[in-house]
Amino acid sequence: MLGDVLLIEEKHKKAAETIRQKVLGNKKEKMIVTISGESGTGKTELAHSLAKLLQEDGIQAKPLHIDNYYKTHPLEREEWRQKHGIESIGYNEYDWDTIYKNINSFKKGEKAEMPCVDLVTQQVDKLITDFSNVEMLIIDGLYAIKTENADLNVFIDLTYHETKKAQLKRGKEKVNDYRLQVLEQEHQVVRSLRDRAHLIVNKDYQVEEA
Repeated sequence: MLGDVLLIEEKHKKAAETIRQKVLGNKKEKMIVTISGESGTGKTELAHSLAKLLQEDGIQAKPLHIDNYYKTHPLEREEWRQKHGIESIGYNEYDWDTIYKNINSFKKGEKAEMPCVDLVTQQVDKLITDFSNVEMLIIDGLYAIKTENADLNVFIDLTYHETKKAQLKRGKEKVNDYRLQVLEQEHQVVRSLRDRAHLIVNKDYQVEEA
């Protein structure tokens, strides 16, 4: 997302180093890594840290923020959710057709048009990405781990209750009663995907085998 604030800490770098070793030990052509977790758990920071480390190994790894792929416009999402009910919140809000179309372009090494939310203007921009030299895709987001046929799934095992401080620092969304309802629903859906993980980042931000 354009305008996103990354708060990279030492814990993100250390966890990324452990995941890096796992990736290097199981490297595949056009490899896909996913990173999921609740709001404020450091998914984007971890993806960015991992991509930077892999560059040191000569691997061109591109982070892809899957929360850019919501079907509804950012300015219309709350109204849509209130109309359809809190239970409508979940991975079905994503435009999976476009996600897999972009993943297919990555696998073929082609150019692709990809959505990118500008957090300042709340517009959804279109970016052109050339995947010809991209060797690895690091997909992060609430429901990234739902992506089919990924090679390595990482789950950050923290809840939104434990990340309130990080959410306030990032300040992407106002915290009110409705936002708390949204976070609780996301919590339930994200937790349901935990069993898909190969690696777990625990509450101390240590990486463990699932």
